[in-house]
Amino acid sequence: MSEERESAIRYWDDMHARLNYERDKIVIDDWLEKFDDIIDSAESPIADLGCGSGNDTLYLLGKNKDVIACDRSEKAIELIKKNFPEIKETKCFDMLDGMPFEDDAFEVVIADLCLHYFREKDTIGIIDEIKRILVPGGHLILRVNSINDVNHGAGKGKETEPHLFETEDKRLKRFFDDGDIRYFFKDFEIEYMNEEIMSRYKLEKRLYRVCVRKK
Repeated sequence: MSEERESAIRYWDDMHARLNYERDKIVIDDWLEKFDDIIDSAESPIADLGCGSGNDTLYLLGKNKDVIACDRSEKAIELIKKNFPEIKETKCFDMLDGMPFEDDAFEVVIADLCLHYFREKDTIGIIDEIKRILVPGGHLILRVNSINDVNHGAGKGKETEPHLFETEDKRLKRFFDDGDIRYFFKDFEIEYMNEEIMSRYKLEKRLYRVCVRKK
């Protein structure tokens, strides 16, 4: 396993262990509301990739949706099981290893702030895997770092690829502009793309909110 991969897994396990959040402390922001028509129409379970503390899982459960909460951090999944006992299924896996799902398994996949930690070839591979597990016409709803996200690392560290930076602890963080999104999601139809500000964190975060449809 590469040093950057080990560093990333260790970072997220340590973070989730330190926060050790409870369900009533999980904060939902309203970013998914714009896509309620897509979410409401889904009849199959919804995959929440990089579920983390469960912000989006909580939102989806509030809409009476079956959710498969997925994360690379064992600690994150442990906390998800504790805080959301009603969830029927969780998956702990690294997206670099592919998706442990059958072809055409989902109408909707959520990937909130989890697709911007990888090299170009790996990002393309992960997106291809998401495409594989989506039904034709299925939607991927996502958020990724903006190149203007200076409060959260944009332009900081060693730039190993265009818009990809190595942090001091050897993790990778990618920052997107419009062209990057059109490049990485060229095999999808982009239905929505907008640079926005999220205020859930202590410092404001600039990101892109995106919805793409499998052709």
